[in-house]
Amino acid sequence: MVNNELNEIEDELFEHHRFEVPKGQAMLRIDKYLMHLIPNATRNKIQNAATSGDIYVNDIPVKSNYKVKPFDVIRILLSHPPFENRIDPEDIPLDIVYEDDALLVINKPPGLVVHPGHGNYTGTLVNGLAFHFDNLPLNSSERPGLVHRIDKNTSGLLVVAKTEAAMTHLAKQFEDKTTEREYIAIVWGNVKEDEGTIVGNIDRHLKDRMQMAVFPDGERGKHAVTHYKVLERLGYVTLVSCRLETGRTHQIRVHMKYIGHTLFNDERYGGNLILKGTTFTKYKQFIDNCFKTLPRQALHAKTLGFEHPTTKEYMRFDTEIPQDMVDCIEKWRNYTKTNTLVEEED
Repeated sequence: MVNNELNEIEDELFEHHRFEVPKGQAMLRIDKYLMHLIPNATRNKIQNAATSGDIYVNDIPVKSNYKVKPFDVIRILLSHPPFENRIDPEDIPLDIVYEDDALLVINKPPGLVVHPGHGNYTGTLVNGLAFHFDNLPLNSSERPGLVHRIDKNTSGLLVVAKTEAAMTHLAKQFEDKTTEREYIAIVWGNVKEDEGTIVGNIDRHLKDRMQMAVFPDGERGKHAVTHYKVLERLGYVTLVSCRLETGRTHQIRVHMKYIGHTLFNDERYGGNLILKGTTFTKYKQFIDNCFKTLPRQALHAKTLGFEHPTTKEYMRFDTEIPQDMVDCIEKWRNYTKTNTLVEEED
């Protein structure tokens, strides 16, 4: 079975090797250094990996002539999972919103990784699924039950297939873009238009492979469309609804940044900095308190709709916005009521 939608969403990197340079290490080219640490690795293979941008030192891609120094953290990140990657059943609690013989819908909490990868080979949703359910069908990436995924620090709804027929039918709906997916987000800045559509191809960032980026000319990446609508204006941030027409890696996070409205506290894309507002000390303290209240990107997969693979009935599930986001929104409401906002130039 081919699941194009899942492949599009899972454009990610997997950690194959990780080394921390010891205290007494003399400066040495990284290609020579790694030759002695990775079994069966030739210098040529290591140099090719560096040229491809697969070798990271302290989360920054380096070339083969980089000289390692004590306490450097070296990681080899590749687009396919390591061969030793396996799924061990773990007794992880699942918040099951709905279940029948064909599928289940789960409300994923923030902080839970959906499947093994990036060094997270245990403690994932898939490990929990393997514990609670037997013989779940494998998707095209050989992950049991998964039809789609959401990021670790994004909360919200996921549908999981329990049979081969359900997997095929649901995957086709995602591929055909007939599913309904609404996310709620807090973004930096006052979004001027009440609603709009963002169109821009998404691909791996040219300089930072841990990020995705928009390529509006269409020469790179995969077609991506996000529809947004303002729900509430809160001064220096805005509460928005985002509906996915396509499903690409980090799509909402990348598209909103592209139009100048990075997700609040999205560390990977710079949303953990004060991007809008004043220079007052009290304001900085307020933002810091908001970050502590919501220690993740402000994104929640609120609504999920699809046709049931067996009954053909349209099913629509909706969840409450999680408490950490609710508390952060309330803080902003109170702030805008009690403080004079400084108008910013475009």
